[in-house]
Amino acid sequence: MPTRSPLCLLFLTTILAVAAISEAAQRRSLSKLNAIDVCWRRNPKWKAQRQQMARCSVGFAGKMTNNIGKGMTRYVVTDPSDDPLKPKPGTLRYGVTMIPGRVWISFQKDMNIKLERTLVVGSFTTIDGRGASVHISKGGCILLHKVTDVIIHGLRIHHCRAQPASTVMGPGGQLIQLSEMDGDAIRLLASTKIWIDHNTLYRCEDGLIDVTLGSTNITISNNWFRDHDKVMLLGHDDDFKDDKNLKVTVVYNRFGPNCHQRMPRVRHGYAHVVNNLYLGWELYAIGGSMNPSIKSESNLFVAPSENKEVTRKIDKETGKGWNFRSVGDALENGASFNDTGSGYVKPNYNSDQVFTVENARVVRQLTRTAGALRL
Repeated sequence: MPTRSPLCLLFLTTILAVAAISEAAQRRSLSKLNAIDVCWRRNPKWKAQRQQMARCSVGFAGKMTNNIGKGMTRYVVTDPSDDPLKPKPGTLRYGVTMIPGRVWISFQKDMNIKLERTLVVGSFTTIDGRGASVHISKGGCILLHKVTDVIIHGLRIHHCRAQPASTVMGPGGQLIQLSEMDGDAIRLLASTKIWIDHNTLYRCEDGLIDVTLGSTNITISNNWFRDHDKVMLLGHDDDFKDDKNLKVTVVYNRFGPNCHQRMPRVRHGYAHVVNNLYLGWELYAIGGSMNPSIKSESNLFVAPSENKEVTRKIDKETGKGWNFRSVGDALENGASFNDTGSGYVKPNYNSDQVFTVENARVVRQLTRTAGALRL
């Protein structure tokens, strides 16, 4: 039997040592995962078992088990092109609009998608970008209108452009008329049970996420928001009182650098803002109008060199009647949080929504991999 040379043995030893170091590094990276990520990221077979993720959501969206099960279609995007009126098989728009029933969409490879017009997503749709670097940019972006049970995960959405009034192919293969779009990355209108997780969003013409017109039961988690002015709007306008039923969980997100305001801004409804990392702000981090109820819990706020106050009352009045409470937040670099109202603002989660809130001291770890993952 041939013997290995000393050089060969040294090479083999080096390879084994590097592999051991890499495995140890991976174990360390998975050692402190948040309540969502620990549910699926430790599974080495997650690519073959993608739908496991539907059971991992927390907060007001609850578990997304309506997106999986009997009748679900697995669809793979292979073509980055886009035709708003006659989508081709293999494109993202085809999967979103032409596949009936539950559909779980993944991507064959890295791709840059320029949507020629706004992409209108139907109910029971999952867009799962894990395993590929998927950019949606420099065109239209994503609209959810009167839908339920939608997951948007693992996308890089940026440089979204305002769109003129247009006709596009919509869910169920039906042409629909759209009014002008402002250039939001993800816009929710009158939609419920929506989970937006592990996306990277920045530099769009309007907001990054808008949740409006009676939308409720929303979880916005593990996203990285950066380089943007008006980040997240919860509630349509001061006169739209139906948003009093709005309930949104904002958890494990990273805000910054260079986020100026609306992280989030809340009108009328309720927001549980928990275990997020705030790397500065310009005008404010958390604000609201029309007597919102906001529980800011165990977040880490790192104040900028100026404007140390986290909150802003946008009402012309004093904000009387608000419940705007800080519980267990960590305030660094001179940050301050002005509580308003009285009482302890509870989310009152049910068994499908509840999760353990971590201490603010570990928020940097919990949000370390916020944004679209490199897997």
